[in-house]
Amino acid sequence: MPLNNRFIIKVPASTANLGPGFDSIGLAVDLFLTLEVEQSDSWVFSTVNDELQEFPSDEQHFIGQVAIATAKRFGKVLPPCKVTIDSEIPLARGLGSSASAIVAGIELADVMSGLELSKQEKLQLATEWEGHPDNVGASLYGGLVVGCYQDNEVDMLAFTNLDMDLAVVIPKEVLLTKDSREVLPKTFSRQEAVQASATGNLLVAALLSQNWDTAGKMMSSDLFHQPYRKPLIRGFEEIEQAAKANGAFGAALSGAGPTVICFAEKGYGKQLSQSLQQAFPDMTVKHLQISPHGSCVKIDSIVG
Repeated sequence: MPLNNRFIIKVPASTANLGPGFDSIGLAVDLFLTLEVEQSDSWVFSTVNDELQEFPSDEQHFIGQVAIATAKRFGKVLPPCKVTIDSEIPLARGLGSSASAIVAGIELADVMSGLELSKQEKLQLATEWEGHPDNVGASLYGGLVVGCYQDNEVDMLAFTNLDMDLAVVIPKEVLLTKDSREVLPKTFSRQEAVQASATGNLLVAALLSQNWDTAGKMMSSDLFHQPYRKPLIRGFEEIEQAAKANGAFGAALSGAGPTVICFAEKGYGKQLSQSLQQAFPDMTVKHLQISPHGSCVKIDSIVG
């Protein structure tokens, strides 16, 4: 890549599971991780976000580690870069902050090392880092994604024509995915697995056919993870009840939590968000849209 060029990487946040779609369903939302990258004599990561100041400023930064490892996998040595980070995605709140960082690192390596990776190759690499394809798939493809990761191979379909509004209620507390996974059962009986899978299957069918009532019912009928994680989430049931009382057709934990994502028909999201903010003034409420596009790279010439 020419030294007189820079490029911008933009990656959307994501929510995952949507209730019963455990580790397989993801949705891209319009909060973004943005990287401005220039080739440099040494690795430098800087940020305008107070929340990100704690991370390393050299190649030990997580995005740097992903980028360097990705290039190495294809026999390339990644040249050092100066990377300026701006993120709208809160950390450890269930909105895919780590997944967006993984995708950003892969995009960085793809450009700087001239890898010319396909979307499927990026998805495979990102899933290997994340362990499941829901968040990284949404950040790569945009829209609603449904994926399966087995035998070290990822299959995924993306749908970008869903027409609904979102409101997220973000508690101040952080909840690490590792801690949230520890409360989950190790096994399910056949009957439990059949019922849980049927709920997830019907959720997908309801979303794609825009049968919002059924979609909401399936979100609250999850058996895979929400019953075990709800006790970790302050006010989950109160938020769910308030959301439905103010026009939402469904609500679910966003990923592992603690954020609760609420779903409304198109045009009702702003009013829903305002009502939820009034009901929960000590939490952050955002009116979001589905991001129909996944990660993108824009190359700009530096003038001067």
